[in-house]
Amino acid sequence: MLLPLFGASVAWCGAAGAASTAPRAAATPLTAADMLTAAQRTAPVGPAMKGAKVLRAQVLLDRAHFSSGEIDASYDGNLRQAIRGFQKLRQLPVTGVVDAATWAVLATDKAPVLSTYTVSAQDAAGPYVVVPASMAAKAKLGALGYANAAEALGEKFHCSPSLLRRLNPGKRLDRAGEQLTVPNVASASALPRAAKILVDQSDGTLTLLDSGGMPFAQFPASTGSAHDPLPYGQWQVKGVARNPVYQYNPKLFWDAKSGEAKAKIAAGPNNPVGVAWIEMSKEHYGIHGTPSPANIAKTQSHGCIRLTNWDVLTVAKAVLRGAVILLQE
Repeated sequence: MLLPLFGASVAWCGAAGAASTAPRAAATPLTAADMLTAAQRTAPVGPAMKGAKVLRAQVLLDRAHFSSGEIDASYDGNLRQAIRGFQKLRQLPVTGVVDAATWAVLATDKAPVLSTYTVSAQDAAGPYVVVPASMAAKAKLGALGYANAAEALGEKFHCSPSLLRRLNPGKRLDRAGEQLTVPNVASASALPRAAKILVDQSDGTLTLLDSGGMPFAQFPASTGSAHDPLPYGQWQVKGVARNPVYQYNPKLFWDAKSGEAKAKIAAGPNNPVGVAWIEMSKEHYGIHGTPSPANIAKTQSHGCIRLTNWDVLTVAKAVLRGAVILLQE
């Protein structure tokens, strides 16, 4: 399928805060996420926090289908929205903080937070290639695959490559037979069919609703920009394409460089629209993946709705042609 799509991102800028000079307590190792004390398991997780407790919250929320995007053991805006969405669903006080009451519900999931994975020969071998920046250079590649094993394994386990390295000090992520500690995201249950997709630009989320209008899953999303605003209103799913080919047309992009030509970009996880495209009844618009999961809900899009590759695959499995898509401010 050739898709004349909107896919590039425009980064927002933010001011840096002053560094704290206060002494810090010794951090609990991330690998202790399954061995926290009773007090640690009920202690709040909130703004500016990092470490094993945050990792535990992110994994449990991911398995509950309230994704915080790329798991990195750090509290940010995406985790805050995941917590708030989960609290609304479970009729808990909506605080954006994992308090004792929220922990009690999350902890009904008894599966380990971390698991062991053996690097396969395919994981080690690839093929891997660094994807160039320009569309013309991308068009010369036969596939838009991963740059390295760390990136591939990060997507497999819904986490940042840096988190994998922190969980596995001294280990090689690209050596066949290596035993790695990874987030246990494989324990998530399958989702039911969604009747409606709700995209809320105000909090940067995409929510799946059942036929009765009840939410049951939520994902962080990048949603439009000042130049390419989200097309508010009600639309429909026209179809789902997995591993789509991307048809780049510079005439559709306000920020296209002078002299750029149309380009056909091969499929792959580092394709500009990632591993899936959910086509909307609004021409040129869709819900799709990304080659940059760390930027979800932290950068703008050219009007489309962008999710991590693993989240867009989850959504794609839950929707059929004709499902309602509601886009709101």
